[in-house]
Amino acid sequence: MAGTALGIGVALTVAGAAAAAPTEGPHTFYVSATAGGGGDGTSLRSAFRTIQQCADIMVAGDTCEIGAGTYRETVTATASGTEDRPITYRAAPGADVVVNGTERLTGFTPVLPKDLAAITAADPYAADSLFSTAVQQRKIYSVAVDLGAKGGEEQVFLDGTMSIEASYPYPGTDLLDPVIRRAQAGSADAKIVDPQMTRPAGYWDGARALTSYWYITSTGAVATSDVGSITLQTAPVCSHKVVPTDTWYRLSGKIGELGYPGAHFYDPATKRLYLYSDDNPNRHFIEAKKRQLAFDLSSASGIHLEGLGLFASAVQTGTSSTGVVLDGIDAKYLSHYWDVTRGATNCGENVTRGVGDTGIVLNGTGNTVKNSTIQYSAGNGIALRGYGNTAIDNVITDVDYAGTYAAPVAVQGHSQTVMYNTMARVGRSGVNLQWNGVEGTVPGPDRIAYNDISGYASLSVDTAAIYTCCSSRMEGTQIDHNVLHDPNARKGGVYPFGMSGIYADNGQSDLRIHNNVGWGNPEGTVELNGLGSGSHDNLVYNNTGGMTLFYVKGPDQSTGSVVMNNIGPIKGLTGATDGGLTLSNNLMDGDPLFVDAANHDYRLQAGSPARGVATPLPGYNDGSTDAVPSLGAFQYGAPAWTAGARR
Repeated sequence: MAGTALGIGVALTVAGAAAAAPTEGPHTFYVSATAGGGGDGTSLRSAFRTIQQCADIMVAGDTCEIGAGTYRETVTATASGTEDRPITYRAAPGADVVVNGTERLTGFTPVLPKDLAAITAADPYAADSLFSTAVQQRKIYSVAVDLGAKGGEEQVFLDGTMSIEASYPYPGTDLLDPVIRRAQAGSADAKIVDPQMTRPAGYWDGARALTSYWYITSTGAVATSDVGSITLQTAPVCSHKVVPTDTWYRLSGKIGELGYPGAHFYDPATKRLYLYSDDNPNRHFIEAKKRQLAFDLSSASGIHLEGLGLFASAVQTGTSSTGVVLDGIDAKYLSHYWDVTRGATNCGENVTRGVGDTGIVLNGTGNTVKNSTIQYSAGNGIALRGYGNTAIDNVITDVDYAGTYAAPVAVQGHSQTVMYNTMARVGRSGVNLQWNGVEGTVPGPDRIAYNDISGYASLSVDTAAIYTCCSSRMEGTQIDHNVLHDPNARKGGVYPFGMSGIYADNGQSDLRIHNNVGWGNPEGTVELNGLGSGSHDNLVYNNTGGMTLFYVKGPDQSTGSVVMNNIGPIKGLTGATDGGLTLSNNLMDGDPLFVDAANHDYRLQAGSPARGVATPLPGYNDGSTDAVPSLGAFQYGAPAWTAGARR
């Protein structure tokens, strides 16, 4: 309907439209995006129109077969299946099914030069700007729509691709490699100085500011501005300062910056969305996010989702959920936010924004996400909470574009399994491995194994492909047989510190780190940092790619930790054993004679000095065809193991 912003989504339930499910099963019910409504779901000819109608009547053993199309709903499941009789939601054979968290926007009208007076009355700086120029060029359109009470948190899509909010600098469309500006000489405390900031004095007052420094991404507001500088209301949290060259920034919340194709500006005061478009946007498919979840399984167990697409939405289970399986999910744009600090000044709350509540959240126990493809999320791809949950054989890319401690797989709780996943293009770490007890359970080790992780540290450093922190005993958690390589940190920053394959930061203890391979990591394949509570009882065996030791040489700072049978240089050796660490039988220099190091084949040649000289460690370096095992991650003569998604 012309002039109306949001199309009306299909109803989530249709009272009285579905007959009660038969009492004996299992049964298959059918859903079609083109159904007229009023069907009982028992056949294709009488298909339900919404997936929720299936959820309202299915019981253990039943299946909901979903036809091709887009379903704009949050499906809330309250009934549960069992281990041998799950409730299954699956795409029909060959069907492209997408559960979509958006609604379509229609009724855009051009913003004409005569409309500028009303806009500039609210923001006088819009009168001589990129925006006013675009209005003169007839490239700005607008529509009335309620996208929330805050600017910057809205998510808009143009023909399936996320629109970028009007900002300075305009970041471009690559969320993991945005165009940035760096603070220049004279910056300090809460002040950012940059001669390229040429807008007039007062222009940026009240704008939103995103800053990033070292391991910290923060958001805040501009208090005052002048030509060439801005002063924030408060200095960035955690660092409490702006650092010339190191701190990069982005400013938004000003309509004057709307001057790039596909960009948008949302005015929460007038509830109006403005869009820069080279042609009439009504000819395109414009959508705005309206729902967070595609499936709310927080009160259900024994649910299987198979072969479904998710767009601008995610899935969550509950603390009592068990037996939930997500198989073959194709998910894009799972979460979105830019407001990282959210008004708080607590550093821990800032850096952990999104870690526990974004992406596909598996809470409870015995739940699995597998064989799935996940792309684009401000926060996580997958969050494993509770205990005993699994992420296996997934491909996860372009996540954590807000640059916090969220990750492709964020691990909390205990006894979690992350295996055979491929992760690439990541804001910070590939796996963020934390430790939380779960009331009423006996804690057990996590297993992080056979993952291929690359392109980490795109937006934040002092991190790793697999990062774990802080001051926890990890109950013998195993990190093994991972391929960890090629971080993608920004050039020109002064703080490349801490980029390693595996980083046990600030006093992590009781880890088993073995048979991992890394390359391109400035601090090596493994990094131990005992700052704080010490690096105790960590067993680092048979890794290839070198390592770094920090804060391990103080009195009793590294008792029980053993570094043995590794290949590659070790930084921080001076005094490293003074704190109780044991170093033994590592090949730290010379040519190991790999089969083809240039192409990252780190198997050993017949004449390798690493062959047949390792200390035997049953369960860690079995498999050599020699009587004595080899150093490094590949045993001579044994079949080479591989990592990453197996599909």
